[in-house]
Formats: sequence, C-alpha cells, structure tokens
Amino acid sequence: MKHIERYRSLFILLTALAGGLYPGFAWAHVGSDETGGFLTGLQHPVAGLDHVIAMIAVGLWGAQLSAPAIWLLPVTFPMMMACGAMLGLLGLPMPGVEAGIAVSAVVLGSMVLTETRPSLWAALAVVTFFAIFHGHAHGTELPEGQSGLLYSMGFVIATGCLHAVGIATGLVHRWKAGRVALRGAGAVVLVAGMFFLWKALA
Repeated sequence: MKHIERYRSLFILLTALAGGLYPGFAWAHVGSDETGGFLTGLQHPVAGLDHVIAMIAVGLWGAQLSAPAIWLLPVTFPMMMACGAMLGLLGLPMPGVEAGIAVSAVVLGSMVLTETRPSLWAALAVVTFFAIFHGHAHGTELPEGQSGLLYSMGFVIATGCLHAVGIATGLVHRWKAGRVALRGAGAVVLVAGMFFLWKALA
C-alpha cells in the first residue's frame, strides 16, 4: 500500500505543478487571437515527425512497462514539457534543442526495441529529461500575439493524444506477436531518431 500512496502523491504533485504553470503561460504572452493560440498549440506537436515519434514512443514504452508506468509516463511527459515551454516562452536559451529532441527518439526507440525495464524512477527521469527539450521547442515557437495559456493547453492536449495512441498500440504487448511488433516499432523510432539527429548536427 505504501508504494501505491507514493505513486498517488507523485501524480498529485505533477498535476499541481501543471496547474501552477498555466497562469505563468497566460502572463508570458497575452494576445488577441486566443482561439488561434489554442489551435496552433493543438497542431504544433503533430507538425513535426520528430515530436510525433518520440511522444508515441513514450506511450509504447509505458505499455511495455505496465502499471503504474503506463499512466505515470504519459502524465509526467506533458507536465515536464510545460516546464520546458515556460523556459522558451520567457526567452531563456537552451542549447541543442533539436539534437535533444532527436536523441529522445533514439533513446526511447531503443527502450522499446530492447524492452528495457528500469526502475520506475529511472524511467520517469528519462522522460522528464527529454520532455524539457520538446517543451522548450514549443515555447519558443509561439506566434506573436497569441495566447500562451491556450497555446500551452493545445500542445499538452495534443501530446496526451499522441501518448494515448502509443498506449493503445502498446496493448498488443500481451501477445507474443504483439511484443515482436512493438520491438519492430521501437526499431523504426530508433532509426528515425538517428536520421533526425544527423540532420540536427549536419
């Protein structure tokens, strides 16, 4: 029971953190085109394949790891991504963002390919680290005059949907053929990540 309470406390902490960050987003960029801000945020994560494959991979890996990682990883990633976005919205520089996003696909793809099963805290540390890079990229690309609050809500929702796709796909892990298929998907993410890393460093 103690470990269940620990996970519940972590979930509450992450949710509270997200709630605390949203007012900051609202003050960071106040504009007139608020509807546009939400739609822009909703579209931004799916506009780049490097973002898409990494976020789906989070869901795939969570499904492989099963409970509680299957829901803690997809909750942690958007929350920590919001922290990175705040840095971007405030104009704080972060070196190697594009390379970091590409490396996230390489690492997450490798985790899925090899069915790596670290401790829950290690898995959370991995997604937290890479979420900062993804979030910073979102934060720095907010169009001028659009609402930072609604923009952030949009990309958090879109990210959650991509995680859900990964989780739903990852449920095939219960069958032997499904486990093979997931490892193949991990290989695809890994190779794609290496390609994006090559582009980022070229």
